Amino acid sequence: MPDDELDEAFGLGETCALAAECGRDLRRCAQIYVGLFPAAAFGPDYFNTLTLATAFSAPWAGAERLKVVNRAALWVSAVDRLVDHTAITCAQVDRLTDECLEVAEGAAPRSAVTRFLADLRDELGTVKEFGDLQRIWLDQLAAMLAGMARAWVWRDTRALPSLAGYVGNADCRGSSFVDLSHWIYTADDWSRAHLAELRGVSRQVQRYLHLLGDVASYRRDMSWGDLNVLALGVERAEVTGTMAELAREAETLIEPVRLHSPRTASYLRRQMGFHAGFTGVPGYGPAT
Repeated sequence: MPDDELDEAFGLGETCALAAECGRDLRRCAQIYVGLFPAAAFGPDYFNTLTLATAFSAPWAGAERLKVVNRAALWVSAVDRLVDHTAITCAQVDRLTDECLEVAEGAAPRSAVTRFLADLRDELGTVKEFGDLQRIWLDQLAAMLAGMARAWVWRDTRALPSLAGYVGNADCRGSSFVDLSHWIYTADDWSRAHLAELRGVSRQVQRYLHLLGDVASYRRDMSWGDLNVLALGVERAEVTGTMAELAREAETLIEPVRLHSPRTASYLRRQMGFHAGFTGVPGYGPAT
């Protein structure tokens, strides 16, 4: 085996081992919050996919440094399930939103999902800069919860938003909230000092991932009665064309970041590349 192939194989093996280590931490974490992660919704495939995504997005980080990004993503999935598959009234969604925002600001938790959020908040609080950065973190959390609530109303009323409106609600995906949590916990000084700027880049990546996730999960979403961009009366070709444009715009925004924080830029690009490759959805990668 040529040296470059050996090096590549070694690196892939290291990253998969990192994902496995992170997966063990997440499974232990999920067991702490009783009832929040039922096996039917959070099976082995879920944990494997989540930790592979974060490990391949930041393979230079150890499991300890990926702890918050993984746990934030796990928490977002729990909230998403509660909104999509547990809440039956708008009032329940609003109550969940209010409780999460109160706990994120320091209130005592009263449920498993808010206890998990409080633990995440407290872990971020071990970073000395969190006091100065908490407001932007809270703002992105609020945007995510508002996006989930809006999507709940669309589904409940069987509304059909435009493609632009649907893309504009991409905060419901939660990946930008996860990114901000990750950067607050582990990023370099430049990135922490430019979180507002990076938030805009992250949200552009999020728009691409929002559509990519829908294209990949169309059949599952239809079987569960979930919202999906392909059920809005939009042609698949228009969706994939929009995805390609979103990816190009994201690349344009990411490139200047590379001059100041190469790993932050790589993290964002690798997210798009990993999810496109993992789902097998064309529109991003070496062939584009």
